[in-house]
Amino acid sequence: MFSYVSPEERVPRLHPLRAVREMTDRALPEMSPRFDELCAKGGRPSIAPEKLLRAPLLQVLYSIRSERMLMEQLDYNLLFRWFVGLNMDDPVWVPTVFTKNRNRLLEGDIAEEFFAQILAQARQDGLLSDEHFSVDGTLVEAWAGQKSFRKKQDAPPPSDPDKGNPTVDFHGEKRSNDTHASTTDPDCRLARKSGGHEAKLAYCGNAVIENRNGLVVATEVLQANGTAERAAALLMAERLGGDHWITMGADRGYHRRDFVRELRSMNITPHVAQNTSSRSSAIDGRTARHESYAVSQTKRKRIEEVFGWMKTVAGMRKVRHRGLEKVAWMFTFAAAAYNLVRMRNLRVQAAAA
Repeated sequence: MFSYVSPEERVPRLHPLRAVREMTDRALPEMSPRFDELCAKGGRPSIAPEKLLRAPLLQVLYSIRSERMLMEQLDYNLLFRWFVGLNMDDPVWVPTVFTKNRNRLLEGDIAEEFFAQILAQARQDGLLSDEHFSVDGTLVEAWAGQKSFRKKQDAPPPSDPDKGNPTVDFHGEKRSNDTHASTTDPDCRLARKSGGHEAKLAYCGNAVIENRNGLVVATEVLQANGTAERAAALLMAERLGGDHWITMGADRGYHRRDFVRELRSMNITPHVAQNTSSRSSAIDGRTARHESYAVSQTKRKRIEEVFGWMKTVAGMRKVRHRGLEKVAWMFTFAAAAYNLVRMRNLRVQAAAA
């Protein structure tokens, strides 16, 4: 009739989540001052910020598509209860209550702080390179349909008996970001990654990895306007710049003279893929002749592993939040989760060696 076995004893000693929780718990005390700012001074007791952070982390790691399903899992999954910090008989939060409390994290810079604390642990463990980096960007599909992309000064749409999915005929209509905007998410933009692909309402998610172990060291999300990748790369490069020269690998999309010039002014050697079809390449033989350039061109492809994991596992293929700030929050949080998984795998490999 009774069970005296705690959730701690039910979780296997070598379960991957144990290492993830250990690193998460190391980061939480450093974030206590930020959590204190978010907690209300009066009123009903709110959900502890530490539990609010662990729960979305589970949602990212296990590809749970909604808060309602997350609460359902927390109700009967002992592994999830243990990770969040709930006892066997603790009640699970109502989904709407959890969502409202979680919004407090979205309103603060908690994702950036958590990301920074995880990076600090990786640096302390000697997992980061401070000399060689790679940058790239990807389109993150917005939570908005094509039917919501309408003219900015358009008249009210005609009445339609189907309010949830009205009939909209935009075939033959020239649509662009200058004349149209989404009524669902005004911050997203109509964009496509390259020729031959369909245009989608999306954001431009960008990341910088260090080339030693492929850990993410910087993120940036901008509106997809055609030049967002290079603009984001410069913003992230400013955070990496220092008193010593570093290298930054990139694909041919970053092959622009002004971009290369800006990187060099920041003490960054641009290891950008050469444009062989052009007579005058922005990357000449002084850069491409070195062995480190060839290594950077090989290592830079590892950033696709980051984007692939974030889209297939972390739910970043099509975000479920609207607005640039919330999408950027989730993108950074997903990058922190990727680093946790990667760091755990690196520790296992080091222990087996």
